[in-house]
Amino acid sequence: MAPLLDYWPELIALAGVCAALFASAHVVIHKRDTRSAIGWFGLIWLTPLLGSLLYWLLGINRIERRGKDLSDRRSDAVSQLDIPRHESRKPIPRGTADYPRIFQMVRVVSELTDRPLLPGNDIQPLINGDRAYPEMLEAIESARQSVSLVSYIFDNDKTGTEFLDALERACRRGVEVRVMVDGVGAHYSRPTIESELSRRTIPHAVFLPTRVPRLFNYANLRNHRKILVVDGRVGFTGSLNIRESCRLDRKPSHPVQDIHFRIEGPVVAHLQEAFATDWGFTTKEVLSGKRWFPSIEMNGDVWARGISDGPDEDFDKLRLAIHGAIAVAESKLMICTPYFLPDPPMVTALSTAAMRGVDVRVIIPEENNVKLVEWACMAQLEELLERDIRVWLAPPPFDHTKLLLVDNGWSLIGSSNWDDRSLRLNFEFNVECYSEALNAELTDVFEQKLLRSRELTWKEWSARPYPIRIRDGLARLASPYL
Repeated sequence: MAPLLDYWPELIALAGVCAALFASAHVVIHKRDTRSAIGWFGLIWLTPLLGSLLYWLLGINRIERRGKDLSDRRSDAVSQLDIPRHESRKPIPRGTADYPRIFQMVRVVSELTDRPLLPGNDIQPLINGDRAYPEMLEAIESARQSVSLVSYIFDNDKTGTEFLDALERACRRGVEVRVMVDGVGAHYSRPTIESELSRRTIPHAVFLPTRVPRLFNYANLRNHRKILVVDGRVGFTGSLNIRESCRLDRKPSHPVQDIHFRIEGPVVAHLQEAFATDWGFTTKEVLSGKRWFPSIEMNGDVWARGISDGPDEDFDKLRLAIHGAIAVAESKLMICTPYFLPDPPMVTALSTAAMRGVDVRVIIPEENNVKLVEWACMAQLEELLERDIRVWLAPPPFDHTKLLLVDNGWSLIGSSNWDDRSLRLNFEFNVECYSEALNAELTDVFEQKLLRSRELTWKEWSARPYPIRIRDGLARLASPYL
């Protein structure tokens, strides 16, 4: 042993070289981004041992690996689901004749998902909790067979209690009720809604619970979906959480604007499928049969399809769908999102669309509820403003609305934000919609927001004080983790 200790400097150097070689090999095989690979190479070789250690701790994409584990554990439940497939012989949505390139999105999303594009849906926008919550509660009160509900945030407040009461009454009527709350989102209020669900014996589950949720405001692998399905026929989805702050008519202390959607028609089966998949993973209970998946009649003229996204077999589906939508846009791209941190490829795609003559407009909150996101977002606007992409700042109350509108016929609604956390690390659910009438209605919603907002000009952006620009630039470095 003593002779070996005489060579400890050489042994440490050898260990550093071996660690660097192994780490470098992993970088070469797994890092798709050349700039990221070069950066890790520099850190690994310029700071021996420490660089390799940092790479093993921070550089390996364990999110995707863990997501694949989730996929394996969920596959048995999915394979047993009785999901109706209302496929049309000619799945070509009407109402988009002036913009034929939109039809290309049918194939794009078909390639990305295993779900068919479904005709015969009625989709109604519900602005804020003032409209959405009463309709959701009424639907629960009318339930006769089943109720499935998942919400990222389900607060234990006045609004949350109204939902608890309705769910409890449904259980007493003999309705099969299943409620899922996210392990982090459930802890936005104290005591948590989980304790009330347990006390009232409402069947529920917690998605990937964590023991220290207060320390994980930026935790990954969260279930960010917002889905309510009643009797397998009436669905609600969008970006609305369940909390008192979304009831603007009650004058909450921290009001939040938002949008949700009531859906009737065959695409409701896609909402139910997404819920049943997560429920099966979390509880091992398979939801199948007519109680959960009845035959659904056509009920409107919107063609629609659900898009599940997450770090499992659904990885990157929504990001690619958004890239496809940007590529096919001929006239307009309207984006409304509370968290706007597009990665460099998406910034380039938006810039290219603007240079093609597409009218690209973005609405973001003037005052974000997460200051780091607000600062990072401001730093990322430079290239967009340079390319004549117009950006509006929405005044308070905080606007949590998420919309993407393309030309006169394609709309994307749902839970996803325009940031890496939403598009790569969390479980999301969105619906693509082909309808001229729905697009026009949502365009009106968008334009009403524009009237209440102010446009951010290049002159104003570039005139920010130097310390503010440094602050925003530093926040931008953390954008992949926000």
